[in-house]
Amino acid sequence: MSAASPRARSGKDVRVCAVVGIVLLVAACGQNGRNQNNDAQTGAANPPAASTESVPQSLAMGGAKSVTSFFVTSMGSGKGGDLGGLAGADAHCQKLAEAEQAGDHTWRAYLSTPATKTEPVVNARDRIGRGPWYNAEGALIAMNLEQLHSAESRINKETAATQRLDPVNGVGDTPNTHDILTGSRPDGTALPGNEDLTCGNWTSSGEGRAQVGHHDRKGQGDGANSWNSAHPSRGCSQQDLQSTGGAGLLYCFAID
Repeated sequence: MSAASPRARSGKDVRVCAVVGIVLLVAACGQNGRNQNNDAQTGAANPPAASTESVPQSLAMGGAKSVTSFFVTSMGSGKGGDLGGLAGADAHCQKLAEAEQAGDHTWRAYLSTPATKTEPVVNARDRIGRGPWYNAEGALIAMNLEQLHSAESRINKETAATQRLDPVNGVGDTPNTHDILTGSRPDGTALPGNEDLTCGNWTSSGEGRAQVGHHDRKGQGDGANSWNSAHPSRGCSQQDLQSTGGAGLLYCFAID
């Protein structure tokens, strides 16, 4: 058979090249689409980790706002576990903060309450913002909720001071005060079950008990080193709280 003419070969070559080019283009587009989809799926499943490098270990005084965004109250309500409910506890935190020029923050008490017939459950961890939080000296307590409720939380006898930066031990008439009212589990959520461990949702100075944490993370028994869920109090009266190492004190956190 005679060889194809140069013009015929040229025509075939053009057609072959065109087909090959189209195939390669489609393959490349398909691959690019798959890569983009994979990237999108990876981004959704594995969002970039939040940077912790931008969270300073301490804050200097004299900034636009008070450095204080965490403290233990220097006093309780004086009525044991009756704090006037969550609203009354929040107002107590706000009042003490304002007296120390930290009222430029919005303050919330670290307290949980179980659900009632008319009110939903409230978890302490959901009330206090997202962090970071610093004490009245500007020392970092925790950079976020996860660290606050982990073994890396920096709440201890030295850092968990009052709004005036005073130590908590010896507050009121209890020489070794370390019980802080929380009504919470270690993860910052409300306690399950029907037993009242929030003094009637923080309105009782008689019936019920209160779950407390140890601000100094010391004591005997299981959970004694927990800052927010060490043990229940003996009762809800001021005397009952004092008998187990308390004075009706609260943890206060700024939400802004």
